[in-house]
Amino acid sequence: MPLKGFFKKATSREVWLGDYDYAQLFVPKIPFMKLPRNPTPFFGLDSEMPILLGMLLGFQHALAMLAGVMTPPMIMASAANMEGELMSYLVSVSLIVSGILSSVQMARITIPLPKGRKLYIGTGLLSVVGTSFCTITTVTKGFAQLYEQGICPTAEDGTKLPCPTGYGYMLASSCVCALLEIFLAIAVPAKVLKKVFPPIVTGPVVLLIGTSLIQSGFQDWMGGSSCVDAAVCTMGKESLSKPWGSAEFLGLGFLVYATIIIAERWGSPIMKSCAVIIGLLVGCIVAAAVGYFSADNVNSARVATFMWVHTFPLKVYGPVILPFLAVYLVIMMEAIGDITATCDVSRLPVEGPDYEKRIQGGLLADGLNGLLAGLMTITPMSVLAQNNGVISITKCANRKVGYWGSFWMIIMGIFSKFSGAIASIPSPVFGGMTSFLFTSVAVSGIKIISTSGLSRRDRFVLTASLLPGMGSALVPGWFSKVFTYHGDNNALKGFLNAIILVMETGFAATGFIGVLLNLLIPQEDDEPEEVVDVEIVDGSSSVDEYKKPVN
Repeated sequence: MPLKGFFKKATSREVWLGDYDYAQLFVPKIPFMKLPRNPTPFFGLDSEMPILLGMLLGFQHALAMLAGVMTPPMIMASAANMEGELMSYLVSVSLIVSGILSSVQMARITIPLPKGRKLYIGTGLLSVVGTSFCTITTVTKGFAQLYEQGICPTAEDGTKLPCPTGYGYMLASSCVCALLEIFLAIAVPAKVLKKVFPPIVTGPVVLLIGTSLIQSGFQDWMGGSSCVDAAVCTMGKESLSKPWGSAEFLGLGFLVYATIIIAERWGSPIMKSCAVIIGLLVGCIVAAAVGYFSADNVNSARVATFMWVHTFPLKVYGPVILPFLAVYLVIMMEAIGDITATCDVSRLPVEGPDYEKRIQGGLLADGLNGLLAGLMTITPMSVLAQNNGVISITKCANRKVGYWGSFWMIIMGIFSKFSGAIASIPSPVFGGMTSFLFTSVAVSGIKIISTSGLSRRDRFVLTASLLPGMGSALVPGWFSKVFTYHGDNNALKGFLNAIILVMETGFAATGFIGVLLNLLIPQEDDEPEEVVDVEIVDGSSSVDEYKKPVN
């Protein structure tokens, strides 16, 4: 093509804008008014995409991912009592690594094998990657043990000091356990994995992950999980310090919660997909106006950062290996469901050879991403489900949009003053947002459970597997005094600590028991019973009798 023709095409309206109705992305649903809505075209996986539209929709995906990506590193940094620059760094790196590994998941790299076979890395879909919520419970309980054992330092007055060493232990342990998912993705067909991990197993696990996290989110909402037992919760101006549970804290968190609902009800499509961030932004504006913000984290954050600006000593910590293996099994279960949902909203097959190749590639990339994330100083990354709602709203499943989303995530991560501002969010505002996120995780678990028929046998498996998980979520520390060994055998101590972590990490116990019972107890023909009327001999009345329906 001549240079003049190329320049003309590259600067044309079709290439940059197309004929998309941009107004519908931004115009909210104004009460009592009906605005005309033009039909939205569907953009397939590899269809042509106007540049400006790709940038906008990519930014929408980045906003939808933002809350889910930044929340886990902040909670885990708090568990390690890391503040200021280190917390800002972890948030920044989480955003950067999310962008990089999302591109790996979307690329679908093909590896040729002998006899014409192929191995795939990535789904080839608009699949985004973020820090897994599954790791939060394991990491926080692991840090509690590290402080008890003296590996993490504690001041003479009992104050827990920052523990970057313990964070390095968690990273190394997660890297080792990522090999499990890599092995299963290569060695076990997708059909077999779906049979071993059906909804009756995966649903309760996801439900308990959300349930166990709601407590910390709600504690932050009411003033902060670190000051529940303290005299006052300090944030921002000293004059604003109040006891935990004060009405001021309740009001700030409720403002975030109410704004999320309003954005969902009357917001534009781009507002709906990032309603959680809209709620967080409104809460931050009000909190800053009142004086709850402190600029310390922003001032201590670098202007720009990248991976490995801070490093952590890597060492495998034995007691968290079993819980982390459970985490990777859960990540794998979630990935299968998320990839299936992405295929569905992308108008692609959800069964057959192509679908199974996407599952295999997605799981292998998920395992590799968990390993790479650890080496990039962040806890395991896995496929996120948030973007499926964005695809449904915008009718855009184009991978170019996914790459734009990755670009925006990397940019937001590099400029670490942004992460410093996120780390400065007052606990009630942050808690209002995270409580909503964690509850949505629990609801996702309920949705997964509801997809199974729930026969009598399924209800039994569900009950038996949920029992220890629900118990550990409602009664923290219930298993901590079962073992009474206090000898010098460190290997035995580590093994017993691993069992304690599994039993007190509710979803891990539920997952193991669910898999075992699902394979052990056979499925039965459990048809619903039908109520029929049977007339009594004298004809004066009737009684109800139950019988099986006749096929």
